[in-house]
Amino acid sequence: MHLVVVSIGRLKQGPERELAQRYRERFDDIGRKLGFRGLEVHEIPESRARDAATRMAEEAAAISAAIPEKSVLVALDERGDNIDSATFARHLGRWRDASVANTIFMIGGADGLSPDLRRKAKLSIAFGSATWPHQMVRVMLLEQVYRAATILAGHPYHRA
Repeated sequence: MHLVVVSIGRLKQGPERELAQRYRERFDDIGRKLGFRGLEVHEIPESRARDAATRMAEEAAAISAAIPEKSVLVALDERGDNIDSATFARHLGRWRDASVANTIFMIGGADGLSPDLRRKAKLSIAFGSATWPHQMVRVMLLEQVYRAATILAGHPYHRA
């Protein structure tokens, strides 16, 4: 299974970008051994439209264009479910074992994901009830993807 993070906004040079890259590299090392075919990040520029509805619609169209067929969609959304790391790992493991071609993680911009994209998601997750900047959400997601791989591998990184 191929994992893709489709995110509105760019990570500029700095600690967030370095940390995101570190977790991607860590995942690559362990993920291949577990049958994952890689982890990509697609950055989509933020819409410059004046109103929120138009921004969300433009960003949703750009996200949709980046989603291959036969994909499971996961929305990162403050209204999503708060799931623990082991449950997250079970979802990834189950989709991998079911031969899902792609799992797409969608991170919206400042206005969030469009309701249509949220409805299409197989899973909607939140990292607590707080609102997080998309840069932080991306880093936290990549850490959780790496953590899920270590859980599936029986690696001692996860100590719950």
